[in-house]
This record gives sequence, C-alpha cells and structure tokens, in this order.
Amino acid sequence: MSLAAGMFAVLLAGCSTEPDAGTGTMEVRMHDAPADFDEVNIHIERVEVNREEGDEGWQVISEPDRIYNLLELINGAYEVLGEEELETGTYRQIRLIVNQEESHVVENGEVIDLTVPSGAQTGLKLNVNAEILPDIRYVLQLDFDADRSIVKPGQSGMGYLLKPVIRATNLAQTGIIAGEITPEARAAAYAILDAGTAEADTVSTTFADEDDGQFRLLGLPADIYTVSVEPREDGYQRTDVEDVEVIAGQTTELDPVVLQN
Repeated sequence: MSLAAGMFAVLLAGCSTEPDAGTGTMEVRMHDAPADFDEVNIHIERVEVNREEGDEGWQVISEPDRIYNLLELINGAYEVLGEEELETGTYRQIRLIVNQEESHVVENGEVIDLTVPSGAQTGLKLNVNAEILPDIRYVLQLDFDADRSIVKPGQSGMGYLLKPVIRATNLAQTGIIAGEITPEARAAAYAILDAGTAEADTVSTTFADEDDGQFRLLGLPADIYTVSVEPREDGYQRTDVEDVEVIAGQTTELDPVVLQN
C-alpha cells in the first residue's frame, strides 16, 4: 500500500462537523496484509476516538487489553477491536494505545523485540472523518500492512521497529474480490489500482489458503482493479487479471486463476 511516510493515509467519507441529535454506533475492525514472519504480535490496550484534530477530547470506545497476532488476520479474517454508542457527528481521529513490553515478532522461531515509538503514550494515530449518524452502525476497518510496518533499525541488536502503515475505510463504501488459485503454489494475491503506471497503488494483499487456494481481498473502494497473483513456489509464473470491477457492498467473484509453469 502507498501511504504518506510516518503517518497514515485514510480515505473515508465524512461531511458535517456539527453533531446532530441522537446516537449511532461505531464498530472498529482490524485486518492485515501478510508478512514473512512466523508471528507479528501487537498488544492493544485500548481504542480511542476524537472529534477534534488536537490532543484533547479523546474518548475510550474499548479496552481489549490483549495481544493480536496480525498474521492470523488475513484472507478475510478480522478482529473486532471494539464498538461503542457515540453521539452523532464527525470523528476526526482514532488511536490504538499499544503495550510495547508485550509486543514482539517471531522470526524463524526466535522471539524478537518490537519497538513501538510512543505507542503507550500518544498511541498509533490515524486521521479519519468518520461520520456517525443517528441509529446507524458505522464499521471502520483498519487494514494493517504488517509487511511494510515492521522495519529493521540501522543499529544492530535493536530488534525491529513498528512504523505502522494502516489504511482505514468505511466498510459500507468498500467491496471484496474473491477467487481461487490453482495450483495453490503458496501464492499471494494483490488488488492494484492503476497497474503499470507510476501511480500504481496496491490497495489490498493476502496469501491464498494453502489447502484450497481460496482468497479474499477486503476493504476495496469502488473502482477498477488489476488482481496480480504471485506464486511463492518456484516453477510458476505471475498471472494478472485485469479490469476487475469492485462495487461497494458487493463481492466480485473471479473465475479460477490457473497458474502456468
């Protein structure tokens, strides 16, 4: 995914900044793009939202206080981080408060420290424009790109550093691409906008199921995509499926993708 360095690029619908009478519900889900680790474990203590753009006015919507292995949240799987009834209006920020002491990666069977700068103080912040309407459930999906978020510091012996790359979307404004890869070949599937151009943007990534080759690419804004299938086993060629239309609220089913050797 292409996002502004050091922060999070977010595409969400939102208009009014003034609250209306009544309340609505916000649900926060987390999904992940795969990475080449055994585990990526993030301890999320709580989730907060803010109607302002500054550092005042944070409101706790959940306190999961648990460790999530991001690599279990692929291929359509997700975790609900919390939900809360909120006053109507536009919420401009969300943040995840992280316990660094309980966060780590596992690589080749070895547990390695994961440094989360300011994770426990200011949290992992995302700028959003989530408009809560009366009696409506707003589902905010956080697509956590573990592969691009875990980086190696310049100094040896420091473990890994978390520089989060997260895309947040209003689930109601997104669709899904689903398909099957044969042979499975430990393939990865990518949904790409403007493929083949300098502006190409990989919006969603997943590994296909290693048993049946099924895959699901979530959180895709309505548009036309190229689905690129990259086998991770030798002897097979990359295959692209072009002009795949995604419609908000629907699942686009592809014909089986047959890999050539």
